[in-house]
Amino acid sequence: MHGGTSCETRGTAANQVYGKHGRDDRPVTYSPSRLYMTDQACRTLADMPAPRRTQQQRREETRLRLLDATIGCLVEYGFAGTTTQRVQERAGVSRGALLHHFASKADLLAAATHHVAELRLAHIRTETEDGPHDREKGLSLLRTAMSGPHFLAGLELWLAARTDPDLRAALLPAERDVGAAQRAVMADIFGPETAAREDFALLCESLLVLHRGLALTSVLREDPAFDDALLRLWTERFLGAQP
Repeated sequence: MHGGTSCETRGTAANQVYGKHGRDDRPVTYSPSRLYMTDQACRTLADMPAPRRTQQQRREETRLRLLDATIGCLVEYGFAGTTTQRVQERAGVSRGALLHHFASKADLLAAATHHVAELRLAHIRTETEDGPHDREKGLSLLRTAMSGPHFLAGLELWLAARTDPDLRAALLPAERDVGAAQRAVMADIFGPETAAREDFALLCESLLVLHRGLALTSVLREDPAFDDALLRLWTERFLGAQP
């Protein structure tokens, strides 16, 4: 077939070499010689290295690896067992790289829990942004986001902050940001009428406090039926028969 081998589909090879235009920036005129390339040319294209990542991309990838490793350590070892050495080894980075991104252990821990909270809130936004708001679905998503081992790992930092002023100072700004994001998500869940209520801030905080309490209680007792009944009672008392 024109003395060569087809690379993928007709026209693909020419696009791979020249893009949509030729070397002189004029539109490519496709011909058999360009549609079919030799085996050597195909191998050359296959062996071409992927575009090099920018320094900013490499920095961001390292930062995300550190955050993921920190959360993994908190879940597996708890606050006391989460050391910077453990995080560094789990992330596969050097000590210098860790210190470049996070000057202290407290900064690293606060950033990691903030990262997880933002990911979960982003998931809720994605699931509730299309179509008419579904209060029951939104409340279920919020409950999932505020339970389980990852959420408990964050609460463990709250308890540790009681006697660790550096950790407390690092957590406060992050928790303020997360709190504002949580209220915005709940405004979407409940709809504009509820969000306009004078007691909306109190309504939001009461639900967050309830979820934190249920998460802590789950460490020693798991009773989904009781949790369901308690959340239904909250909905009836704070939202009444509102659809």
